[in-house]
Amino acid sequence: MDNVVAALSKLDNLEELYEVTGEFDIVTVFSASDVGELGDILKNKVMKIKGVKSTVSSIVARAGQRRKVSLEKTHNQF
Repeated sequence: MDNVVAALSKLDNLEELYEVTGEFDIVTVFSASDVGELGDILKNKVMKIKGVKSTVSSIVARAGQRRKVSLEKTHNQF
């Protein structure tokens, strides 16, 4: 999986990348100007990375608030 993460990290349109547990191994966020560009990224870049077997895509319809959450414990927690 490290080679997939490294290859994805080099793509210009990559905004975010997470290694996750569950049904999928990696979740990414790409920026694209339209659905055609997204299709091109997936077909001609992501799917050509050795180790990528499939993709599942969702398009953001509306973005909510984003905030940075730290997973490190501090003395004020709990």
